[in-house]
Amino acid sequence: MTISSVGTALRPLAIGHRGASGYLPEHTLAAYELAVRLGADYIEPDLVPTADGHLVARHDPELSRTTDVATRADFAARRRTAVVDGAAHTGWFAEDFTAAELSTLRAVERMPALRPANTAYNGRLPVATFDEVLDLRARLSARTGRTIGVYLEAKHPHHYRAIGVPVEELVVAELRRHGLDTPEAPVFVQSFCPASLRRFHALGLRVPLVFLAESSGTPVGDPRGYAEYLSAAGLAELRAFVAGIGPAKEMVIPRRPDGSLGAPTGLVGRAHDAGMFVHPWTFRAENRFLPADLRLGAAPQERGRAVDEVRAFLAAGVDGFFTDHPDLGVVARGAVPR
Repeated sequence: MTISSVGTALRPLAIGHRGASGYLPEHTLAAYELAVRLGADYIEPDLVPTADGHLVARHDPELSRTTDVATRADFAARRRTAVVDGAAHTGWFAEDFTAAELSTLRAVERMPALRPANTAYNGRLPVATFDEVLDLRARLSARTGRTIGVYLEAKHPHHYRAIGVPVEELVVAELRRHGLDTPEAPVFVQSFCPASLRRFHALGLRVPLVFLAESSGTPVGDPRGYAEYLSAAGLAELRAFVAGIGPAKEMVIPRRPDGSLGAPTGLVGRAHDAGMFVHPWTFRAENRFLPADLRLGAAPQERGRAVDEVRAFLAAGVDGFFTDHPDLGVVARGAVPR
């Protein structure tokens, strides 16, 4: 799998992070559709399994931050404490519900203080299954005349395998059911977990696999840090089963001590030398997430110069980017010659 064979040499990919989550509650069909309408090439569903073996689009297995489950008296008894990847969480967990039960829940805005306008949609948008997301992808491709892709992540694979749920197998089965397990399919599969990516590879999945990386720490259950994996030697090892990397954006261009945007690191060059593409995350328009020199005003929820931030990363050679605001990313992409 070369960089050009997944289209990134033609133009950097605009990836709708959890949909157009800067404008609508994340991981809803409405947010995914809006992302495409705003110009995103790919939509990004995070996936967690249900009690009856389906996959639903949620970032976290615990549901109270992004749905109205806490208001549902009929589900009150399912509140519990669970350990997920070494951390205790109390709430309601997707694996304790059937897909039909989850379909009765409604999404709420994850960051209401920063995105108060999105709260107008609280309680109005249902939880989507992966099957529904893939059906939506096909419909949007037909309606727009563009090939819309899906950039998925199976969340917390160690946690689910420990409780007897092989999420990799569930993902592969669903992709194959939709005819999307081919080298040409508009699908990427990403993970912070090298062991999970190796399992996808061993299952014979033929779409590109992407290694996600935090700016510090180690993958769950792995003795090596992310930085080691992104060294020249680490990338050479990953290249045996991975087509690209998705680093935290500060690994591509770090912040200076004063919080302003610094100079690019050598990561993009190392990855390209290894034949791998680079899709950093996550670009958001609010001051809270921007470098100090690109903020406008003092309020964290106000929007700053997000287009300029994306332009800086495109100039550094990235092949795509995850963004909560796809329209701004598309504007930035149009301003940078490739």
